[in-house]
Amino acid sequence: MFAITGISGQVGGAVARALIADGKRVRAVVRNADKGPAWACQRCEVAVADLDDAAALKKAFAGMEGVFFLLPPVFDPSPDFDEARRVIAAVREALDAVRPAKVVSLSTIGAQAAQPNLLQQHRLQEESLGTLPLPITFLRAAWFMENAAWDVAPARTTGVIPSFLHPLDRPVPMVATADIGRVAAELLQETWQGRRVVELEGARVAPNDVAAAFSSALGREVRMDVVPRATWEALFRSQGMKNPVPRAQMLDGFNEGWIAFEGDASSIRKGSVSLDTVIQALIVRA
Repeated sequence: MFAITGISGQVGGAVARALIADGKRVRAVVRNADKGPAWACQRCEVAVADLDDAAALKKAFAGMEGVFFLLPPVFDPSPDFDEARRVIAAVREALDAVRPAKVVSLSTIGAQAAQPNLLQQHRLQEESLGTLPLPITFLRAAWFMENAAWDVAPARTTGVIPSFLHPLDRPVPMVATADIGRVAAELLQETWQGRRVVELEGARVAPNDVAAAFSSALGREVRMDVVPRATWEALFRSQGMKNPVPRAQMLDGFNEGWIAFEGDASSIRKGSVSLDTVIQALIVRA
């Protein structure tokens, strides 16, 4: 049986569905008991645990063939990433106590970057969990194609999408969450020793490619418009963020190229879901 955290979200749910399709048993780890029945109906066991509650996590992870861990995203973190540190500490304590046969932990492209930025949370988890005495894989996924969900409204209403990525013709590694779920499920069923890193992308996608995908899906002209760097932090604060610097630093990392995969191109696993498929789905759901 495999314990899946973050199962109520896009990635965790995709991991669980892929395992179920492979005939594997799943324990759904949910923070809110109300989320449990949807998975119980799919013959999953349900465990209720906050990810900063080591005692509850020990029960949720006990006796598992494998655990999938997804660090909850925090886009407006405290300056010392205290939110992530609390979760990482609890998860490490639980994993060290019950010693599942293997762990797959979702990380990110650029987790190895030394420069401070929002993705530093994933470097922290790799540094902490990577010393556990059990097989652990860090799945470093590219920029999520589903981040384009924020672009559906402006594409529809004005045909102009604000872009923090630039130049507009510069490709960035991206991947669909369905591919992340599929690959994570495959990794959970593999056998390996110690710590390893697996990097995953679907395609190299430029902002202009995203605009073209929206144009095709909506049947209207859609273009990107660069948001000037000097306006970012004030803009993020106006949207309610208290600590916008890490997010701006992350975007700088993509634009300047220091948030990138660590391995060579031949070692990167490939997704199969296209950008057009993701954009079409986002439009239908919006």
